[in-house]
Amino acid sequence: MTADVTPRLEQEGVLMRLADFIQANTERILDDAVEFATTQTPVGVKFDVKTLRNDIPLILRAIVLDLRTAQSPAQQRAKAEGRAPERAGPESAATSHGRSRADDGFGVNQMIAEYRALRASVLRLWAADEALVTASIEDMIRFNEAIDQAVAESLAEFSRTEESWRNVFLGALGHDLRGPLHAVIGTAELLADSTRDTPYARQAERILKGAVQLGQLVDSLLDYCRSTLGAGMGLKKSVCDLGKAVAEEVDLLRAALPEAPLTLQVTGTVHGDFDEVRIREAVHNLVTNAAKYGDERGEIDVSVTGEDVQVRVSVSNTGEPLSSDTINALFDPLRRGSSSAHKGEHASLGLGLFIVREIARAHGGEVTAHSGGRITTFAIVLPRRSDAAAMMFDARDSVIVGI
Repeated sequence: MTADVTPRLEQEGVLMRLADFIQANTERILDDAVEFATTQTPVGVKFDVKTLRNDIPLILRAIVLDLRTAQSPAQQRAKAEGRAPERAGPESAATSHGRSRADDGFGVNQMIAEYRALRASVLRLWAADEALVTASIEDMIRFNEAIDQAVAESLAEFSRTEESWRNVFLGALGHDLRGPLHAVIGTAELLADSTRDTPYARQAERILKGAVQLGQLVDSLLDYCRSTLGAGMGLKKSVCDLGKAVAEEVDLLRAALPEAPLTLQVTGTVHGDFDEVRIREAVHNLVTNAAKYGDERGEIDVSVTGEDVQVRVSVSNTGEPLSSDTINALFDPLRRGSSSAHKGEHASLGLGLFIVREIARAHGGEVTAHSGGRITTFAIVLPRRSDAAAMMFDARDSVIVGI
């Protein structure tokens, strides 16, 4: 009997599908949504109704379109399992909503709560109006899927926007710290010169060394922020002898790491179009990383090898082998080595290997890590880029062992 009554009631307009109900009652639903959004606004911040409504009408319109679009069982299952294909074309209203809520200072829980309230409001008003039909269960499933999809899109853009603002803050912080640090370093250098051959010489050198290390950390932080904000790693390339550049850096590292035995081997033609300063920075990061996490007093081998169209710079050390999961995460920013605590590096931001990767990528190369037995090797592969530039140098092969 129900099968006979329902079509008649639907024709009379007494009952309607959920898509039709949302379209007919958009203002009521929006009023509920705005009322709830008001309770979620950050403390001390007030928004007008227009701001709080922002993208919600467009989100509801997209949901109505989704409800009216035919969907196969396979498509429904993919959507329910979070495997729906990415949207093509302009960004969705949900994506815009996520970005605006992040810009407005909402927390992620506050934004998600808005969708929870929107879902509850639609279903509550629909039930209160007794607008249910025999297909109501299917409509509710489709509606929940559409809401979940909107949440996922908003959350993805919200997270991207928050991360972008976080990097802007870190970049501004690093930039503002540079001025005071330069003053500290200058004063420390003067103090070190003035106290040389006095009982205070060691303390002055310690202050200077600490200030220089802070400066290097700030520089790495700024490099990280530029890379994650899409600006990429800035390079000043010129034709240079990479073997000579790395040799100079290794000499400095020997002085800075007197307890770490360092060897250098340069093989083949290692001239090319590179940013010498950046490559030295990458070698510095790899060697200090090996000294921190490898065997104490274990030998660290640095090699520069000229190949047909590229130059390979490798740093190897002995120590506990690394798992594949660890290697996959090594170049992620803000990671620390698991053995850092006992070597006084517990507070390290872990930007060193990330910077190495960005330097390699900026040169059009790559960096890889391999751990076999007790030997771990990091290798930076750099294309020469300009063969004509390399020809400006003497092309005679050189072999320097045990520098």
